[in-house]
Amino acid sequence: VGAEAPPFRPLTPEEDQSTVARMNESGAGLIFLGLGCPKQEHFAFDHRGKIQGVQLCVGAAFDFHAGVKKMAPQWMQQNSLEWVFRLWCEPKRLWQRYLVTNSKFLWKILRHELGLLK
Repeated sequence: VGAEAPPFRPLTPEEDQSTVARMNESGAGLIFLGLGCPKQEHFAFDHRGKIQGVQLCVGAAFDFHAGVKKMAPQWMQQNSLEWVFRLWCEPKRLWQRYLVTNSKFLWKILRHELGLLK
């Protein structure tokens, strides 16, 4: 078990190389990335093939399990409405991600399913 807490700035090439080396030397089979969206997804994508363990982007999961962030009520979880709860709790931070980014993603899926996107 190990942990990395990267700075709030892009890593230098040397820092990046050192971080990857530490991850690989640790022998970890699973790498949980809790850097937030989209930073963790960019990190995982940029390091595919470089990190030996499987990278899992877990977002705020650590915050929820540590009690730092409040989880949605059970009925919302059971009805796939956690996103509504999170948007209600953090509108300034999440509105653009949910409204703009997710809409673009859904539009691409629709175009793909209709055969308009290859």
